[in-house]
Amino acid sequence: MRRSESSLILLQATRDSSALMDQFDGPTVYFDGSCPLCTSEINHYASCRGGNRLNFIDVSKDDAVLGSDLVSADAMRRFHVRLSNGDLVSGARAFLVVWASLPGWRWLSNIARVPGVPHFLELVYLLFLPLRPALSKLAARFGARPANSGKSGR
Repeated sequence: MRRSESSLILLQATRDSSALMDQFDGPTVYFDGSCPLCTSEINHYASCRGGNRLNFIDVSKDDAVLGSDLVSADAMRRFHVRLSNGDLVSGARAFLVVWASLPGWRWLSNIARVPGVPHFLELVYLLFLPLRPALSKLAARFGARPANSGKSGR
């Protein structure tokens, strides 16, 4: 199976493919597949070396498996990652987990873990969230496409 085909399978994981999800030992990344910007970023991470260790769940799908501690509205509003031990993290901290999982991004994860930097990144993330819809529309104008056009991106 080619890498792009395996990434597509990961991006479309749902309750019907829970057996597929069980084979991943890395973090589970919840993303808004109705957002062209988010989908482009996730596709990039999935294509990176180490991306095959991440499990990507499109939370814009009605049948997305989220777990009892994450509801769809929260998952659509903010970036979440579930660690392999079951803990759920969100925002800038979730990005740190993804970056640490990808060999080519570990350098950024290491910088981002310097004391004070995670708090700064969280502030930047909170400032980004209201801009996300406009940036997503801009990304779509440049050719970015959502993985799922079912729900509107927020």
